[in-house]
Amino acid sequence: MTAQLIDGKALGAAIERGLKADAEEIGGRRGAPHLVVIIVGDDAASHVYVRNKQRACERIGIKSTRYDLPRSCDPEDLMELIERLNEDEEVDGILVQSPLPPGFDEVMVTEAIDPRKDVDGFHPVNLGRIVTGKLDGLLPCTPSAVIRMLESTGEALSGKRALVVGRSRIVGMPAALLLAQRGVDATVTISHSKSQDLRRLCLESDIIVAAVGRPGMIEADWVAPGAIVIDVGINRISVDGAGKLVGDVEEGAFERASWMTPVPGGVGPMTIAMLMSNTIRAASMRP
Repeated sequence: MTAQLIDGKALGAAIERGLKADAEEIGGRRGAPHLVVIIVGDDAASHVYVRNKQRACERIGIKSTRYDLPRSCDPEDLMELIERLNEDEEVDGILVQSPLPPGFDEVMVTEAIDPRKDVDGFHPVNLGRIVTGKLDGLLPCTPSAVIRMLESTGEALSGKRALVVGRSRIVGMPAALLLAQRGVDATVTISHSKSQDLRRLCLESDIIVAAVGRPGMIEADWVAPGAIVIDVGINRISVDGAGKLVGDVEEGAFERASWMTPVPGGVGPMTIAMLMSNTIRAASMRP
């Protein structure tokens, strides 16, 4: 068996095409949707991610503004900027790029953003809405990308045993909540660093969502034949002196899974598409 590819680039591009019409409609009423991205410091990967988000805005017709703050700035400077953007009626979405430099409290920063402009979907208000079954707001981008990619396979998800490897507030926990929602109806297990016999848990699962940030943590023979694998991890390793991007799941799992996401080109592009979708949604909810 060789897994069918869940092509995040193609899926993301299709979503963007639909969003372009929405952006034009909003623009005709009240001006283009407006996303503000704040980046603190000089993390090279973060700058790449932000450029990719800016390009997506250009393709769709979303106004994009970027604030670059020095690594040496005071955390209070960031909080004051967020407060100004919260009050700015021309701003629909605010995103603070992670990771932040040492000395910044990422949870506190997230909670400072107006939940109506929290296009990352990490504010406690937006996360809490998932718990109550309300999915019409701003959902966390990567977890919602995971669900869209699973749905794109056309496979029945109801009742399937889904294992989420990782329990972060950004991916693992909200992904587990979305998998258990009515309409998806998976039976969900969350595993983490204290879980025993991860290999057995994987082999018993119909769906594996790997989100731990450790290259090759899920070995190929841990994947049950016919399972669906969503590899959220993106890790840079050195191979023969050159850098290579790999996921949390060994590439050999392609020979066992029925469907699997590539790294790169899988969850990453879809996460950006979900960010764009959240920006359009935030703009449409504002007068």
